[in-house]
Parts: sequence; C-alpha cells; structure tokens
Amino acid sequence: MKFLLYISYSYGFPIVRPLQAEILKRGFEAKWFVELEESKKKLLPDEILLNTVEDVLEYKPDAVLVASNEVPHFFPGIKVQLFHGFSVNKRSKDKGHFRIRGLFDLYCTQGPSTTKRFKKLAKEHGHFKVVETGWSKVDVLFPSEKKKGNKPVIFLASTFTERLSLAYNEEVYKKIVELIEGENWEWIINLHPKMDSVIVEKFQKLGSYNNVTYIPYLDTLEPLKYADVMFTDTSSIITEFAIQNKPVITFRNNKPKRSFVNITEVDTIKLSIEHALNRPKKLMKRIKSFALKQHPYVDGKSSKRVVDAVLHFLKENESEKLKKKPLNLFRKLQLRKRFGYFRF
Repeated sequence: MKFLLYISYSYGFPIVRPLQAEILKRGFEAKWFVELEESKKKLLPDEILLNTVEDVLEYKPDAVLVASNEVPHFFPGIKVQLFHGFSVNKRSKDKGHFRIRGLFDLYCTQGPSTTKRFKKLAKEHGHFKVVETGWSKVDVLFPSEKKKGNKPVIFLASTFTERLSLAYNEEVYKKIVELIEGENWEWIINLHPKMDSVIVEKFQKLGSYNNVTYIPYLDTLEPLKYADVMFTDTSSIITEFAIQNKPVITFRNNKPKRSFVNITEVDTIKLSIEHALNRPKKLMKRIKSFALKQHPYVDGKSSKRVVDAVLHFLKENESEKLKKKPLNLFRKLQLRKRFGYFRF
C-alpha cells in the first residue's frame, strides 16, 4: 500500500507526520510531495521527497493525504482531505472550511461541528464520502498527562494581523512584562510565523527571563500540553488548546465565544488569568461542551482512524459508489498551469 503525503506550507508537517508514523508502523510505504521550495527544507533526512509530477506518476500512490485546500486531480490514488485547521469562522462557510472544490474523494472530519455539515454536503453533491476521524495534528496532546511542577504555566499566542493582534499593543506588552517579573508563573510564548520581525524580536527578548520559554516555530503542539491557561487574541491555535479542556483568555477577540473568557481592557489581564487558573465550574462546563463539538477524541488515535478510513474506502471500492466529480475545467487548467503538467 502506497501513500503520498501532500502539503503546500510548513504548517502541514505536524498534521501529516503523525500519519506517516502510523503508515510506516503498519508496514506501508509513504513518500512526500511538498509544493513550496521553502517548505521542502523542513523535511527530515529519512523522509522521501518526490520532486516532480513525473515522480508521483511513477510512484502511483493508492492514496494522497492532503493538508492543503487543493490537490492536483491528475495525481494517482484517492484524494483525502485532512484539513489544515479548525473552522474558526474567519470566512463564510461557502468560501472557507466548507468549500467543496470537487477534488477530494474522502473528507476526514475533526468532530461533530464539521461532520454534520460535510455529511449534508456529501448528500447534495454525491461525489465524496465523509468519515469522522478526529485530527491527526492533535494526537500529540492526548491522552493528557499529569503536570510536572507546581507553578502555573501560561501559553501566550498571537495572530499576525495587526488590527487583531495583542502583540502589537504596547500596553499589553508592558503588562506581560510586569506579570513575568511579578508573578510566580511560567510562560511559553509563540507568535504567528508571519508576524512582523520587529514584534518578534521584542517578544524573543523575553526569553531571557528564567520563567519564559520562547518558541519561534511551533512544529508540534506538544508545548500546549504543559500550559494551564492560554492568553491570546484571535489566533487559530485557540481551538487546539481548548479541546484539552483548558481555559482560554482572548483579548479583544472579534468574534468572542461563551466558551472563552474575552477581555477588552489591559488592566483585567491579571485578574482574568487568576480566574481561569481556578477553573470555575461554569466556565469549564462551557469549555467541555465546546471541545466535544470540535474534537471529542482524547485517545491520541486520530491518525489510526484516518488510515483505517482510507483502507476501508479502498477495500470497499467506495469510489465506484460515488457520482462523477464535476468537470471543473477552469480549476483543472489552473492546476495544470501551476504544476507545469499538460499531458493527458
């Protein structure tokens, strides 16, 4: 059984690598196709890269596991959508997470909040199947482990969009420094990789404090396991943290949710963190409800379920039971141009 692991950007690595481990554990073959040259640099020495379309055609994968919005239709094998994030309502449902591009045979959904919608779309379109598996990227978070050490750990994360980002707010920065210096808390800080370099440098310097760990690139979600509370803005990492049943404090979130503590004033940051560290029952109940909708799986075996779903799809010859995909001539032409491949 041959698998092709397909990513465009570096954020695809922590999604696909757990699947690679599961595939190899079963004695199957796994090779990579990485669209961007910059992302290729982050492949590990023992990971096998296919550099060209011709290499992929020669390899003839049975399944292509995709952590991207699109995949070349002319690649062999069934196309499996893994998703590169949770649905965070940043765009309309039709243009964002739930957009059907007519390229995939199987959608492996993360939890009930997306499964219900995708199954409805599957009935409408008829050319793909939906299986709820959980998300491979968060396998590393589960099962939860007993915390080491007694000090509370705060995970600070921020998005790169200036108008939404707490990292650009000088008063917030000063308050963070004050808390680092004055409270008996540990801090883990991670900024979005597209953040302005001046802002990044400013926060990197906080790593000189003994109680601060600065992580420049989050190539695995494992550090989230060690934090008790997250302080953030609109960062997409919110859901990834909250599904551990841990409190999230958002600063001036543009779409605040009842399952998080949203604040708008700098002076309330300390009190909000203290409140969250006490894990109040009402808040924790709302967080649990949110987590069950987004990602109910806490066994760390979503990668296993994805591979199982792919094998079942192939064994049962599900492709033959589906309608033909739409012609999508313009999109297919765009893909051929993008990859410089015009053979038929």
